[in-house]
Amino acid sequence: MYKKLCLAIVVLLMCLTPIAANDWISFGYDYTHHAFVTDESDFVTNLWTFNFGSPIFSSPAISNEYLYLSSSNGQLKSIDMEEGRENWSFDLKSDTNASPIVSNGTLYIGSEDSFSAIDVDSHKLIWEHSTSAPISSSAYLYENIVYVGCDDGHLYGFDNDTGDVKFDVDLDGKLQSSPIVVNDTVYIGSSNGKLYAVGVDSKNVDWEYTTGDSVYSSPAYGDEKIFIGSTDGNLYAINESNGSLVWKADLNNKVFSSPTIDEHDNNVFIGSDEGNLTCLDIRDGTVKWSHSVGSPVQSTPALKENLVAFTSNGGSAYVLNKYTGLEEFSYNPGTILFNSPITSSPVINGNSLFISGNDGYVYSLNIDKHEVPASVFLYYSIAVLCIILVVAIVVIKKFRK
Repeated sequence: MYKKLCLAIVVLLMCLTPIAANDWISFGYDYTHHAFVTDESDFVTNLWTFNFGSPIFSSPAISNEYLYLSSSNGQLKSIDMEEGRENWSFDLKSDTNASPIVSNGTLYIGSEDSFSAIDVDSHKLIWEHSTSAPISSSAYLYENIVYVGCDDGHLYGFDNDTGDVKFDVDLDGKLQSSPIVVNDTVYIGSSNGKLYAVGVDSKNVDWEYTTGDSVYSSPAYGDEKIFIGSTDGNLYAINESNGSLVWKADLNNKVFSSPTIDEHDNNVFIGSDEGNLTCLDIRDGTVKWSHSVGSPVQSTPALKENLVAFTSNGGSAYVLNKYTGLEEFSYNPGTILFNSPITSSPVINGNSLFISGNDGYVYSLNIDKHEVPASVFLYYSIAVLCIILVVAIVVIKKFRK
């Protein structure tokens, strides 16, 4: 009887304990850049805000219940994901817009003049490689080589343990697109308007596809195609093996956003400067729906179950039903009066949604219950409104006299 009671208690505790969520290790969630959380975790953090003190353009990475991200002044921080408290801080000693990746206890990130590997436990520098130009994109780890693009036009590959250069291919333009590796081929976009396919072993350009304008969007892979946006206003689906165009879709304005793939439902989601988040069929580019928010959408959407989350330059975060494009809820931390663009991409862990903005704050939301933290700008907004009201009363009284 006693053993059965103990067993029952253990089972009950297991049922009550939240299921741990998968880590969001890099830009685009994983090494396919799908940004699609498929685990069934019910883990959720508290609602909180964290003040970085300077604008944030990078997107967070998540590992072992810690959030890692950097601000424009070069401060890299580890934040306790549940409570929103700083765990540690590391000074990169130069500005950065790059998003970190975390793998096996090591964080990799670029900056204005270098690429660094940092131990997340000791928060000490493991190695650093100086570069002649900024690294603005997120890196990609494949078979012990960390691939990353640089504004000097080089696609670099560093040994993940030592930082030695193992791969260096000189491409044209600024490489601010985050690379992806599929079937021993590195795919990356360039400001010269091209999508490159470079062999991992040969270090040769296997093929290149030329779009109509610069490519700052990062490629995603699905359905044997490479998807990428261009500032010519189109989303392209390119055959991965030979670089031929499968289809392209006109999104009516520049595309800085990167595509998110849902192969289960044959969907690709992407934003544009037209102010829309658009869902298309990955097979032929047919538009399934498009949701307008009135300001450019340059972030990469994140998916969980039947929801799609994204941010806008108008300063709001949105969560839509991925099948209909209808809004589930939205969050405007600037309360309109103090709006600041949110160009970094949201990340999801369990039922928690994390966003970071140009206002220098990180926000934790509950995507399941549609709960959001109180805006840090709420009291400022109330004060401004009160001042406006007082001034209006004074003016009205003056004219009545």
